[in-house]
Amino acid sequence: MRSVQVPLGERSYTITVGNGLIAKLGDHCRRLKLGERCVVITDTNVGPRFANDAVKALKMAGFVPSVVTVPAGETAKSFKVVADCYDQLAMKRLERKSFVVALGGGVVGDLAGFVAATYLRGIPFVQVPTTLLAQVDSSVGGKVGVNLKAGKNLVGAFHQPRAVLCDLDTLASLPEREFRAGFGEIIKYGVIRDNELFKRLEKEIDKLLARDAAALTNVIARCCTIKAEVVAADETESGLRASLNFGHTLGHAIEVVSGYGEYLHGEAISIGQVAAARLSARLLGFPEKDADRVRDLFAKAGLPVTMKIVPKKREALFDAMRLDKKVAGGELKFVLVKALGDVVWGQRVPDADINAVLAGITA
Repeated sequence: MRSVQVPLGERSYTITVGNGLIAKLGDHCRRLKLGERCVVITDTNVGPRFANDAVKALKMAGFVPSVVTVPAGETAKSFKVVADCYDQLAMKRLERKSFVVALGGGVVGDLAGFVAATYLRGIPFVQVPTTLLAQVDSSVGGKVGVNLKAGKNLVGAFHQPRAVLCDLDTLASLPEREFRAGFGEIIKYGVIRDNELFKRLEKEIDKLLARDAAALTNVIARCCTIKAEVVAADETESGLRASLNFGHTLGHAIEVVSGYGEYLHGEAISIGQVAAARLSARLLGFPEKDADRVRDLFAKAGLPVTMKIVPKKREALFDAMRLDKKVAGGELKFVLVKALGDVVWGQRVPDADINAVLAGITA
């Protein structure tokens, strides 16, 4: 078992990585001195597998838990589903000291965190991420939100969890495609912050894809440590934290134009990072051989590195990118890499360069 601290003063919390953590959920929450009533927000995929165990653990620790189940998939991050959750929390009489448990992947974490951030002007919540992608990225850092038709995560808040419990047992039942999608974020950490991690991933990718417990524990803990360092230095994304968006400007746009379903988040940002690496080679002198290594590692992880796109969809892709939260003055701003482990953010990229790179990764 590994623990990582997120140092944010009075709002500091611990990320715990290990096995059997859902069974210890109640004990963790009791140590946090949370209120008696709580709601476990989960989805139709995760709930049948793990909700009963979570409820049992909470009851054994003296809590009074209920379960709210939302539809699985990115479309659940909508105001309609948020409103339904508010009604359920009110019906179950949650109070200011009550809390929410987010039990699921990144969608559930974003949605449940947003509900907790806004219900009664903010109540505590605990993250119990059940996908690899959520364990290494979206459960940490307090960014919560929902989507609009125009774009992803355009409405949200910063609301830090009280704890994050990454139970490795949940990964055993994760479908292969979703498991591989987690490497979209894992590889990103090596590119933006840790060249040694990137080299370790190149060496151990087969072992990690085989779900080797020791290898996964070390990599998940390292990714969480990197994100904790970044969040501690820049909680509200005024500078350094923007580096975590490497590949996301294009990646989010791919998700939007494909209707939140054709690509999983990790798949979309895989394509986005391959494109960002190529842009970095064109604009910042990032070595072409390293751009190839980035592409090859995503490919070895079983993630897409190209996409099919018709001219009309390319226009829609640009429209979606211009609605990205990182756009300033109507200009597209990208995170670009100077060398593996060293990135810069807020880089203006001309449309001509974007089109040139898209031509190389699309058919």
